[in-house]
Amino acid sequence: MANIKSQKKRALTNLKRQNARAGQKSELKTAIKKVVAAVDAGDKEAAKTAFDAANKSLDKAVVNHIRKANYAARQKSRLAKLVNSIN
Repeated sequence: MANIKSQKKRALTNLKRQNARAGQKSELKTAIKKVVAAVDAGDKEAAKTAFDAANKSLDKAVVNHIRKANYAARQKSRLAKLVNSIN
């Protein structure tokens, strides 16, 4: 731990942000897993709803610098392909 007062404050702030980002990453992963689960179940309506929620989560993650834009684009493409594969 730092000895300087401002650095002690900064270390605490960094820990708070780290925990917040961990929660956001977890929510994002959960949203993606929900789409995959709906596709595996063969429920097209649930898959579309989950896909919309996952897209929103991915866009938020990019804006908040949780994930890079290329990651979001790749995931959206992959999930869209899965949802469209349901007959």
